[in-house]
Amino acid sequence: MKKTLLLLVAAATTFTATAQSLYYTDSKNKDMARHTTRREVLRQEIILPTIDGCKVFKADLHSHTIFSDGSVTPEYRVREAWADGLDILAITEHVEYRPTERSMLNFLKGYLPEGTQATNNNIIGKAADEKGILADLNLSNNIATKAAESYGITIIPGIEITRAPETIGHYNALFIEDANTIYAADAAASIRNARKQGAIIMHNHPGWRRKNLEMTDFEKQVYAEGLIDGVETMNGSEFYPSAIRRAIDKTLFMAANTDIHGTTSMDYSNQGHLRNMTFIIAKDARLETIKKALKARRTLAYSFGTIAGDEKLIKEFFLASISFETFKTDKKGKRTMRMTNNTSLDYTLNFGGNPVQLRAFTSRNVSVPKDKELIFTVENMWIPTEEKHPQFKLKL
Repeated sequence: MKKTLLLLVAAATTFTATAQSLYYTDSKNKDMARHTTRREVLRQEIILPTIDGCKVFKADLHSHTIFSDGSVTPEYRVREAWADGLDILAITEHVEYRPTERSMLNFLKGYLPEGTQATNNNIIGKAADEKGILADLNLSNNIATKAAESYGITIIPGIEITRAPETIGHYNALFIEDANTIYAADAAASIRNARKQGAIIMHNHPGWRRKNLEMTDFEKQVYAEGLIDGVETMNGSEFYPSAIRRAIDKTLFMAANTDIHGTTSMDYSNQGHLRNMTFIIAKDARLETIKKALKARRTLAYSFGTIAGDEKLIKEFFLASISFETFKTDKKGKRTMRMTNNTSLDYTLNFGGNPVQLRAFTSRNVSVPKDKELIFTVENMWIPTEEKHPQFKLKL
């Protein structure tokens, strides 16, 4: 009995000591304890190479908040982008589809004139009536821009022109000046209105709700007018390989974006993925510099471990990511070297057999006979060629 009591006392003492060690006393309130293992939100740093003296900026050019049909505020969207490692964010609310307005107006009953209702907040398939759009479509961007000052994130002011996806499609206008002057009953006129402000236009998810990527009459029209500057090759979990060829043929920048409506933690990080990103190669993250880089098509698209882009640029990106170090040469001149991935991205390589992984910040050994090239393909990189994946022949 005595032995049992001693064991219980010892257990209780251990529990008390352990419980105390899990907390510390708050520096400003002696009567409040804080848990030691609670993690504060820190930024995930995504390490990418530099190319010709330029940085590779991580951007999401397509996202939504409660001011159209998203689930979070613009402030949250900015903080989320910072935590995910982004440098650049565009919040692109739908011009024609803003269902949350009904809930907002219901919340404000008693403060607004009786009978106030959401007006022209769902005009995808019909023209707005004579009241026009009463909401301030610049508000979301203005809030995000203010919030971004505390996080060092560049906000690209944007809006999404939203029409029937089967026949017309959705288009992001980026670098706009006034979202409230873009809407027109004719979708092409809306795009032209944005272009008059100096905006560049990105064709969003070109295969969404489609049977294929064949261009509709409307798309042929706006492409022929030179109104389209870029195209999403990836949107969320959707990947459109044929859009890579379209981008090259029609001199468009390529993009991969989340089009996030919920949270990236649920759609990406909780599942072990980096979020979709458009890699923009530029000298700095100022709006005018980023706009020039997009116009010059200095972009790559990243989604779920896949990278798509122009062959020359994608090869430059990969070679800037990798280093080689020879540590052994045998009597026949065969070299054994360490191939190191210096970035946060994983690569799938094929040296002529089964694919192998070169994960982020890891190395693998490769051997090259005397006077021979190291030949391999990178299978998670996509380019607009018949082979689809870039092949490297390196004299090392």
